[in-house]
Amino acid sequence: MRVTPARVVQLVVSCVVLGVGVALLLRAALGSDGYSTLINGLALSLDVPFVWVNLVVGVVLVAMAWARGLAPGLGTVVQPVVVGATVSVLLDAIAAPSAVGTRIGIGVAGFAILAVGVAGYLGTRAGAGPTEAAALAFDPPVPFRWSYTAVQAIGTFVGWLLGAAVGPATLVVIVLLGPLVDLVARLVPAIGTPAERRVTNPGIE
Repeated sequence: MRVTPARVVQLVVSCVVLGVGVALLLRAALGSDGYSTLINGLALSLDVPFVWVNLVVGVVLVAMAWARGLAPGLGTVVQPVVVGATVSVLLDAIAAPSAVGTRIGIGVAGFAILAVGVAGYLGTRAGAGPTEAAALAFDPPVPFRWSYTAVQAIGTFVGWLLGAAVGPATLVVIVLLGPLVDLVARLVPAIGTPAERRVTNPGIE
């Protein structure tokens, strides 16, 4: 799919939406996603700043996906930059709630918004960020909704073994986020479907 100006706008807007979802999940303080759990666990065990671990692991996952035939693109760069900026702004603007009911409500809203953001930015087929690239690299043969679940689960397990905290929201993300992203993409065809692999290695079928 050619990246048109409309798709670029969709990419940026979707990444902002994704960032809103991430910020709300963080403010709910009920557990983070599997990728963040992995990065946090590695940072704790290696005593290396989170930002540097995030950079290295992100590059490794994108390179792995590229080796599998999913080439990076504009979205590979835009996603972490826009999402990171959005999360930083919102965390400064939104106070952390103390009531459990409010935290659950914020967490549910954040989860739904996150799914819409992921589906929207992947639908541009302009390149994927580390977590989604790692999942899409194995679709096919494994459908994205399940490969994404596997990536989130592996990240959570490894991060937990390394000392990162997990919570109920972490389990919800593992089990439901992949299928929900897939559902949103199917229900709102205008945003497109998760990016197809662009085979760059002729030895990969």
